Parts: sequence; structure tokens; C-alpha cells
Amino acid sequence: MQASAKLNNCPTSPRKMRLVVDNIRGVDVDKALNILAFTRKESALKLEKLLKSAIANWAAKFELNPEDSELYVKEVFVNGGRTLKRFLPAPQGRAYRLRKRSNHITITVASRTLVEEDNVVDINK
Repeated sequence: MQASAKLNNCPTSPRKMRLVVDNIRGVDVDKALNILAFTRKESALKLEKLLKSAIANWAAKFELNPEDSELYVKEVFVNGGRTLKRFLPAPQGRAYRLRKRSNHITITVASRTLVEEDNVVDINK
């Protein structure tokens, strides 16, 4: 039982985003939200909003309460998005190329317990 959310063309370099993403991979959803809330990077705000969206997608897909089903971040990955190419004036009439990078983020949340018709089965056993 899993659901995902995706954010395309986020205007942050993939390298900076991966620093934040590595902190929440495989962690319970409540703990991941706390980690993101107290991380002092701009990309943590966007990632927190995306994680909340993934939780809402899971709740809408399975029509269950997310608090009761032990959700965790199953997988998170960051891919490079489009790159805007700009020029910066340089000395002696030259120009340096600036590459403004963006990224695509995908978060998948899953339940540690499988809910079947009025009984709960633990997947980890």
C-alpha cells in the first residue's frame, strides 16, 4: 500500500536538494516532518510540502487514517531537471556561462502494516 507525489522543475540544484533528501529516506513520516521542519535549508520547505502531499495522496487512495497505519518514506529520489542558461558579463568583453539548475523530486510513502478487512497484519514479520 503505497502512494507517491512528484515535484517537477523545482528551482534548486539537485546536489543541494539531495543533502536534505538523504536525511528523510526510510524514516517514519512523523519523524521526517519534524526533521524537515527544523532543517535550515530552503529546499526543506519545498520537500515538507511535497511530503504532506504524498501523505494526502495515500489517504485519498486508500481512504484510511494515516496516523493508524504507520506510514514511512519508502523511497525518495532527486533527478536533474531543465537547466536555464544565462550569461554573466566578464572582464575584457568576455562572458561567462551561468547554469541555473532545477530538479525533479519523487517521494513514495508506504504503510508498514497491511490493513485487510478489519484486521491488521504486520508486513515486517
